Amino acid sequence: MKSLTSNKKGFTLIELLVVLLIIGLLATISVVALGTARAKGRDTRRLTDVKGIQNALELYFVDLNGYPAVASATVLGAPTTTGRLDATGFGVSTGTGTPVYMVKVPANPTPNGADYTYTSTTAAGAACTTGPCASYTLTFNLESGAGGYTTGAHTATPPDVVQ
Repeated sequence: MKSLTSNKKGFTLIELLVVLLIIGLLATISVVALGTARAKGRDTRRLTDVKGIQNALELYFVDLNGYPAVASATVLGAPTTTGRLDATGFGVSTGTGTPVYMVKVPANPTPNGADYTYTSTTAAGAACTTGPCASYTLTFNLESGAGGYTTGAHTATPPDVVQ
């Protein structure tokens, strides 16, 4: 007598499709999580950059009794214009002013992101075009928020980062 049960080996098409679906979902979740982690990493770098610029500006203030003057809001970190902070203010990376407060002013870590901008101000908050200036404003943007700061535009003024 023949047995009606057969001993089939292997996976059914449904089982293979379910496994592929699960793998696809896990891959999608991983890619999204990686993108978020990268954005947070860039935001952390932005906050570190701003604090570094602020520290250099405070050293400049102590030595020269004021902050560097600029004619208008100035994009920071461009090697040909504002890549360095020395006794003459923000200048080219190969500047000759001494002492040097920041050899390389950092640029925004995202190629298409908003640049860091510096504006010098008087004690009354007006634009300061001849130094020494009483204050400054650094403007920067965060992609996803970091360090207790939300996504979007932020300003930093002496002595701390202000939302």
